[in-house]
Amino acid sequence: MIASDRVFAGSIPEIYNRLMVPLLFDPYAAYLADRVVGLRPSDVLETAAGTGALTRAMASRLPAGARITATDLNQPMLDRAAATTPGSDRIRWQQADALALPFEDRSFDVVACQFGVMFFPDRILGYSEARRVLAPGGTFLFNVWDRLSENAFVTVVSATLAKLFPADPPTFMERLPHGYYDLAAIGADLKAAGFSSFGTETIGHVATAATPLDAATAYCQGSPLRTEIEARKNPSLQDATQAVADDLERAFGSGPIRGPIRAHLIAASH
Repeated sequence: MIASDRVFAGSIPEIYNRLMVPLLFDPYAAYLADRVVGLRPSDVLETAAGTGALTRAMASRLPAGARITATDLNQPMLDRAAATTPGSDRIRWQQADALALPFEDRSFDVVACQFGVMFFPDRILGYSEARRVLAPGGTFLFNVWDRLSENAFVTVVSATLAKLFPADPPTFMERLPHGYYDLAAIGADLKAAGFSSFGTETIGHVATAATPLDAATAYCQGSPLRTEIEARKNPSLQDATQAVADDLERAFGSGPIRGPIRAHLIAASH
């Protein structure tokens, strides 16, 4: 894994929260939050919380006595999450590495992670940590994106960038967000981490962006893909973003644009 793959800093958190979250994450946050609520937890740990899409969805659905500890490796993401989330005594924001959680064994009824496990440098260790902090009978809920070809917008983004940088195309989207979709491999990692059973569900949605440029900006400037583009220098970040927007417009129209997205939800238990 490239060091910059896990860094969400600078202007990325603001663009991510403003454009990427409504484009991709809000629909899955609602569904995952409903699954959490169905487990009737008192204490929930969220890892890789990002700017708080799932945190807000859980906070709006869980009963008054339930508590949420929302963590992320990147403090700027948590800062953005706290700034855009209405004050609530039930939420505690805490910087933490999902591979070395600063919590006691058996502390939480549910561990939830929305589109974060793909970024774990050691997924088995991350899963082991989730299992360690789960109370007996607890559940680890997480989701991952399906393969890139099942997600329409990002397929165009990657194809455009491959044309712009033919000698050295940026590969962040293929390597990480859409690089961990094989359910058999995920199951093997969970088993290696000590989970005894897991179930899966594949969920499709339709992503909507107000304009092609909004979608292009979300992908090219609101994720670590930005770092890969900027490192290549020519074309510039702005020119690359515009080229992606132009190809999205050719594929989906001038806006609002809509395209299918698909992800897997996994529920694991001891």
